[in-house]
Amino acid sequence: MENVQKSIEVEVPIGVVYNQWTQFEEFPKFMQGVEEVRQLSPTRIYWRAEIFGQKKEWEAEIYEQLPDQRISWRSTAGVPNTGSVQFEKVAENRTRVRLSLSYEPESALEKVGDALGILSFRVRGDLERFKEFIEKQGAETGAWRGQVEHGHVER
Repeated sequence: MENVQKSIEVEVPIGVVYNQWTQFEEFPKFMQGVEEVRQLSPTRIYWRAEIFGQKKEWEAEIYEQLPDQRISWRSTAGVPNTGSVQFEKVAENRTRVRLSLSYEPESALEKVGDALGILSFRVRGDLERFKEFIEKQGAETGAWRGQVEHGHVER
């Protein structure tokens, strides 16, 4: 598995940043190559994207979600990947977003792209576009404040 870790600071309160990140179906607005994201249940998400010129699909399971702290996932079908996004309050109106992503390059083209750091640049760009998106909006487009532990929604 290959690993990418990036972070960015956003000039928005942590609750707003976290709430926006829970709106997975909005991801195509700021994630390059992501064509569709559908939330199938509170813990299951379907993805369709173009990666290195190839159409890819996968389902992911959110196995940990702690409001204003962290969301962690792993793929259950399709493109193998795992990851986590963490939220850290830096100041009253400033939040650090840390994204960690692990994935398995499948084709020779993906392996070359990985060696060149293309996915790392893409993730960096996605975070910068997220920053621009949420700072321009100033408010979240929705929120889900539920908690998930070990893949189960806690009530």
